Amino acid sequence: MPYHSTFKIRNAIRHIKAGDVIAYPTEAVYGLGCDPLNEAAVRTLLDIKQRPIEKGLILIASSLAQLRPYLILDKTILEHIQPTWPGPVTWSVPARPWVPEWLTGAHKTLAVRVTNHPIASQLCAHYGGPLVSTSANPSTQPAIKDSRKLLKTFAALDIFILHGKVGGLNQETAIYDAVSGKRLR
Repeated sequence: MPYHSTFKIRNAIRHIKAGDVIAYPTEAVYGLGCDPLNEAAVRTLLDIKQRPIEKGLILIASSLAQLRPYLILDKTILEHIQPTWPGPVTWSVPARPWVPEWLTGAHKTLAVRVTNHPIASQLCAHYGGPLVSTSANPSTQPAIKDSRKLLKTFAALDIFILHGKVGGLNQETAIYDAVSGKRLR
């Protein structure tokens, strides 16, 4: 990774550690993200997104190891998820009892993905853990793929934007149930 990109990643991480919400490119759209264990940051993200807490959120990571502490995994679940990662597939996996409601919403599961987007993956790797990831748009509006539109949409907010190219997916990532293997979205 070029030096300036490393600098930008580290700058984004400084914002995350300060409790800020950031925007960054993912496999299909720009995402909004923050520290998943910082309740104030997650609630700020939900307010920006105008998303009800009951819906729950997605965590992205650079490896399964980053997600393991959050999840109840068994052989069947691992057989479902491991062949699809890293990649643009999100799985709804049983969450450990300690995982906060601001992540799971009204569910006993947590939506997770090991991303293959180079910037999002490097962001998680350098951060040392998973990040919240939800599309960077108010809930009633279409997802954003262009940084200019992102700047316009969130101009009034103090959001750090990690600029980069969005991946080639035409729609947001699919979500599957990790126990049954059935597609949810």
